[in-house]
Amino acid sequence: MTVVNILIGLVGLGLVVFVHELGHLVAAKLVGIDVEAFSLGWGRKLAGVTWRGTEYRVSVFPVGGYCKMKGERSYAQALDENRSEIPREPGSFFAAAPWKRIVALTAGPVANIIFAILILAVVWLVGFSTETYQNRIILASEYAVNEEAEPNPADVAGLQTGDVILSMGGREVRSYTDIQQIVAQNALTEMAVVVSRDGVNYELSMTPALQTDSGSGYLGVYPWVDPVVAHVEQGSPAAAGGIVPGDRIVSVSGTAVDHTLDIGRVLSTDSFPIAMEILREGRTIQLVIQESETSGIPENGIVLGIAFETVVIPSPDLNVFQAVGAGVTESMRILVVSIRGLRLLFKGVEITSAVAGPIRISYFIGDVATSGFAIGFGVGVRAIFNFLALLSVILFFMNLLPIPVLDGGQIVLAGIEWIRGKSPHPKAVYRYQLAGSVVIFALLFVALFGDILFLAGR
Repeated sequence: MTVVNILIGLVGLGLVVFVHELGHLVAAKLVGIDVEAFSLGWGRKLAGVTWRGTEYRVSVFPVGGYCKMKGERSYAQALDENRSEIPREPGSFFAAAPWKRIVALTAGPVANIIFAILILAVVWLVGFSTETYQNRIILASEYAVNEEAEPNPADVAGLQTGDVILSMGGREVRSYTDIQQIVAQNALTEMAVVVSRDGVNYELSMTPALQTDSGSGYLGVYPWVDPVVAHVEQGSPAAAGGIVPGDRIVSVSGTAVDHTLDIGRVLSTDSFPIAMEILREGRTIQLVIQESETSGIPENGIVLGIAFETVVIPSPDLNVFQAVGAGVTESMRILVVSIRGLRLLFKGVEITSAVAGPIRISYFIGDVATSGFAIGFGVGVRAIFNFLALLSVILFFMNLLPIPVLDGGQIVLAGIEWIRGKSPHPKAVYRYQLAGSVVIFALLFVALFGDILFLAGR
């Protein structure tokens, strides 16, 4: 399945890269820069057709693509010929005015952000439902094995088990999924939290901790899951003991339980037979659960074969304009998280875990796709769209960084030329590009090393 996931992911990653290169193509044509070749895929050309001076190719490795502008490597020619200026053939990249080059360079990242907005708008327009838990929390510290561990951010903030989180950082919270997303995206960021406790609203201040292996935020809470049975596995101890969907577990082995973590805590030290008190249609029933073939083994704990009720939250009905607005909002949110993520790389994050290379990214896309389609076609499509939007926004942000070799680095060069009124010396361009290449190759090495570690220990 790993290979299948990576292959599926490569197609998705290739689509995002292709959109990026398509943006360069369209903009270059509009500002009068000749494009010698535009390829779907990489490697040896399989087929091609020339139209209006550009050869449109299909290459042997059909992932992503490239846009080859005329004379974009002219600075290398100037170095070889020991020139003091970069050659400027008519229609070439360096012959174009600096502002035109900036337009052509910026168009690739802009195409990615537009792509992200459009596919997210489609997701919001079609609508979706999220299966999750309620926005009521349990402090993880109350179930911690190591009592001497550092206090969790939730404890420091003054949260209590049973609190219902209404908003975080000004964002409305409707479910536990909202809590997870907001916390993950705001490591080391102080934010206001509004909770409902015993019918009274309180405003607290909290700062999610940083998980160094992922770069995401951590709060130290679990979802409060009411012990109401949604599904009973056939042949399981629960089924044999007479538990049915709709039952509410009131006590286990004489210990009252308020939520599913209470059940887990009792079962972690319990053994069969297990006495349970059940509330069914307003009546209290006493059941005894016996061991069966699906009970689990002692070191892994008791398995009853029960799934508990979740909460299904539908997305709001939006028109086209509202859906596009939601796409813009989500894209900007991803962009802000990306910027914060870059900052967190200097805050002690394990870079081999937090920085993913092409292999890991492809695996993630494929894994999201296969997992989503296993639930349903609509879920699978939405999962892919969301991940492609995430990658598109990240590609937009990363390519605009002022690093040589990337679009942002080229934009800096064009901007300097525009301001100074003359082009930089080819040797200066070469040194600038060389420095950028070292940075990029270092990142690629780290990412590839992390990818190998990830796949080995997946």
